[in-house]
Amino acid sequence: MSTIDLEQLAQSQKANAQVMMTLVRTAFHGLEQLSALNLAASRELFNSTASGAQQLLGVKDPKELGNIAGSLARPNVDKLMEYSRSLYDLAANMQREITSVMEDQYSTVRHNASGLIDKVGAVSPISSDVFGAAMKQMMTASSTAFENISQMAKQMTDIVDTNVKAATNATAQAAAALTPKK
Repeated sequence: MSTIDLEQLAQSQKANAQVMMTLVRTAFHGLEQLSALNLAASRELFNSTASGAQQLLGVKDPKELGNIAGSLARPNVDKLMEYSRSLYDLAANMQREITSVMEDQYSTVRHNASGLIDKVGAVSPISSDVFGAAMKQMMTASSTAFENISQMAKQMTDIVDTNVKAATNATAQAAAALTPKK
């Protein structure tokens, strides 16, 4: 193995390590955000439950019980919807970050493979014509497949986003219908 090959191998390993570190950082950042979101939601749930219990324990009139229970339900539904939106946003952001890293990595691999094909063609032009053509065709097919998969993933994200918004609106409307009018 020549010095150039060892240097290329070292550079490749360094680039792979950087990609892995970026993915791990993204995962840890996402977990930190998820933990903060869950902690805040748990704290809010505890506080609203304690407050609601105190209100319900203070009821003297049975008719008032239904009104208080209904008035307590609406804020809890709103908080649940906000938590769901935050959770979805967190997942969508992580998906975008990871997709971006993977697209960059794929682009680098494709560029390096293309350079290798050209280098092999320069060393042995006669035998490399068939090899080069086959490799270029494989790279084109691979690029097309990767682009199609990326486009499908983005479309799926858009569909999920639309569905989450529709479900949120439907839940809000249902909660509004159940909340007693004053």
